[in-house]
Amino acid sequence: MIFAAGLGTRLGSITEKTTKALLDINGKTVLHRAVEKCALSGFDDIIVNVHHYAEQAEEEIENLRKAGYNIEISDERAGLLENGGGLYKAKWFFDDRPFLLYNADIVSDYDIKALFRYHQKKGCIATLATRHRPGKRFILVDSEGRLRGWRNIETGEEKLRGVASSEGLDEIAFSSMHIVEPEIFNYMKPGKYSMIDLYLELAADKPIYTLKDDKGYWVDVGTPESLERIRTILSQLPSGS
Repeated sequence: MIFAAGLGTRLGSITEKTTKALLDINGKTVLHRAVEKCALSGFDDIIVNVHHYAEQAEEEIENLRKAGYNIEISDERAGLLENGGGLYKAKWFFDDRPFLLYNADIVSDYDIKALFRYHQKKGCIATLATRHRPGKRFILVDSEGRLRGWRNIETGEEKLRGVASSEGLDEIAFSSMHIVEPEIFNYMKPGKYSMIDLYLELAADKPIYTLKDDKGYWVDVGTPESLERIRTILSQLPSGS
């Protein structure tokens, strides 16, 4: 599932007349790049949620279908549900196989196939891609990469799961790519909530692992500055893509 329903408010006037998922990055929309990334990683049956300028997003999805991609739509025009509620609304789409969750506004060379292989090796309910990078909110993992908590370094708020102290835990950022088992739906309900909140609810009793990759590039195109940064990064690659 590709989450593409966000408002893109941090982009200011850039998203006043369109949705963030349709912004151009060197000749391809943000959504096009997300679909391409997922499909090339082996996840070629895709569902995309829409909300902000949904009609425009649906038009782009139709263009992508014509290009050969297999894409369904989850309509969130009635109200944004965040990625937890959004996934639950779209649960009809999934079968008994593990699946990928991917934020449309992430552009990265992260190896999703490696994330999937690691997930299969660990045999857990979910495996999260992570990266050391600047931020305000981080997940906390132990030496084996198991999710043990969450921290907001700006407010000092901290949540721990299955451990008495955060001492020795690594503070790392979630990269908005995760492999999940369909068993997760047994612990979900309708509403508006994030997957990280759900993972933290489960983490004390159910192993949830992370796979770190600090190499290559990872950009969240949520601001004008980051949008220009990924355009520059991609233009400098040998393929120019």
